[in-house]
Amino acid sequence: MDIVIVGSGKVGFSLAEQLVKEEHNVTVVDSDEEALRRAGDQLDIMTVRGNGVSAAVLREAGVDKAQLLVAATNADEVNMVCCLTAKDLGAKYTIARIRNPEYTTSVGELRRNLKIDMAINPENSTAVEISRLLRFPSAANIETFCRGKVELMGFRLQEGDFLIDTPLYALPDKVKKLSLLFCAVDRGGEVSIPNGSFVPKAGDKLYMVGRPDSLDQFFRQLGRYAPKVRQVFMVGGGKVSMYLAKILDRMGIRLKIIEQNEERCRLISEQFPRVTVICGDGTDSELLESENLTASDAFVALTDRDEDNLIISLYAMQQGIKKVITKCNRQNYAGIVRSLGLDSVISPKFVTASNIVHVVRGMQNSQGSVMNSLHRIAGGGAEAMEFTVGSATRHLGVPLKDLKLRPGVLLAVIVRKNDIIIPQGSSFLQGGDRVIIIARGGGVLDLNDIYAPEFTGGGAAK
Repeated sequence: MDIVIVGSGKVGFSLAEQLVKEEHNVTVVDSDEEALRRAGDQLDIMTVRGNGVSAAVLREAGVDKAQLLVAATNADEVNMVCCLTAKDLGAKYTIARIRNPEYTTSVGELRRNLKIDMAINPENSTAVEISRLLRFPSAANIETFCRGKVELMGFRLQEGDFLIDTPLYALPDKVKKLSLLFCAVDRGGEVSIPNGSFVPKAGDKLYMVGRPDSLDQFFRQLGRYAPKVRQVFMVGGGKVSMYLAKILDRMGIRLKIIEQNEERCRLISEQFPRVTVICGDGTDSELLESENLTASDAFVALTDRDEDNLIISLYAMQQGIKKVITKCNRQNYAGIVRSLGLDSVISPKFVTASNIVHVVRGMQNSQGSVMNSLHRIAGGGAEAMEFTVGSATRHLGVPLKDLKLRPGVLLAVIVRKNDIIIPQGSSFLQGGDRVIIIARGGGVLDLNDIYAPEFTGGGAAK
């Protein structure tokens, strides 16, 4: 696909990087020459210097022939006008990054009037991800599928866990009876899809998918069940914090925020009277101690500096806070910190890029199986996707034991009406099923992509 991205900041660059990996023709537009040079040199893509609102600049970028334009500058108003101009010039589909909370109530009207096909809000999406982790503090990562009927969770194995040094096929019956499946493992940065003979080790990060109640029971059996979060300590009062404060306020969770900027403190206090706001330096350990950090059930680091977030998160972890969540956009930092025990690392640009890649794959695959959701797990080493089985899906009605899947692909869950099926050899697909696929290394755009290239057998559809 021909794709134009306006804005080569964190989100724009990360998105371009993902789309280049998927072999799309990407052109980046930006007025910052240094940002364009970085994008051109590192990603080997076309770049155009200029204002993305200018029709002449967009024409030079080839927007008239583009299937998609993504406006991801730091200015919401520029992004909206850019989409309007691009649509008038012939762009098929437009996505605008709209971050200002003041626009959220009227985003539907803005989309209609300015010809925006999709609005994305990285800060709001990040806040939703964090709130999900706070709802289930036992998990390091959590993703939802099929409107909450199925969940995928990741957790780090610790010394003493009963899974260690035991092949998965030999786990106790109380685990085997649960409606869940171990679907991926990250061992020292190497991601694999485990089979029954896989032997977990301390330090492995395991991913499970299944019924929410079964996952809940598993963590209870593991002795890792954490009580409900009632009080959250947060450092940083930016846009993500504002969206998160609104969600936590609805959930009835008490919140304390430390923010350096007096004006931001005043704004947060006015909008959220029940939130305790302290004006001060969140990296000051004495301030954290004086504000009774250790009395909190969870800690969230949301400053604008990745380095500060990581340092104060490690400090909170050392103080015994059970649940620590860290915002970090730099992937090289995130990998280092995960090795130190911080597993719940959230990247707004990563969340946003995944959402847009999901849309791009849907546009590519308009005639095949519908991809309902896409989540990257294990630091991006694997993908979890939800598809709806359609008439174009091959090998319907054929038992899985008679099929041959691509290496690194796992058919993890089948949702048939209200039934959650953990597949066995006798299981099969039928029209209308929703299917959750785990794939290492990507490359799955359609449900038919899960089959090995040389596999043509399997009998007739039922």
